[in-house]
Amino acid sequence: MYRWYVINTYSGHEKKVEANLRQRFRTAPEGVRMSFKDVLVPTERTIETDKDGKKIEVEKRSLPGYLLVHMDINDKNAWLLVRDTPGVTGFVGAGNNPQPLSANELAKIMDTKTEGGAIEKAKPTVEFELGETVKVMSGPLSDFDGEISEINSEQSKLKVLVSIFERQVPVELAYDQVKKV
Repeated sequence: MYRWYVINTYSGHEKKVEANLRQRFRTAPEGVRMSFKDVLVPTERTIETDKDGKKIEVEKRSLPGYLLVHMDINDKNAWLLVRDTPGVTGFVGAGNNPQPLSANELAKIMDTKTEGGAIEKAKPTVEFELGETVKVMSGPLSDFDGEISEINSEQSKLKVLVSIFERQVPVELAYDQVKKV
């Protein structure tokens, strides 16, 4: 029965181990090759703001040091092929008894579509804090400074108190409309 298993690797070597496993799957004997379906490096795409205030999309590993493999673990040769791959430190589980991912665990990891071996999640990273001073970059209040009074991460918006004629006026702005001072 094909199940998803978690493999522990050296941190930073996930892509190398994935390529090694795919190559070993292709060159394995037919019986062993049929025990494998897929290998994934869990990654997520996040939108970050660089130091110039530009939004960039960055791919980050969501589980550093781990890979997911979809395989039938009942074949001892398939289990050995994975375990003996360079960079693999072992399966997640007790001793020689790897534990498959439960449906809930798999759903948490793969909550969005998979493309090209990467699990994609587009979510902006919040780099702002309450009380922090920011400069408005666009709109009618551009070049004004203000203090963050509220952060709405679901909508990627901030409520900023801008001083106009010596009065604090709350203004709702998107993350990309402000930059840190």
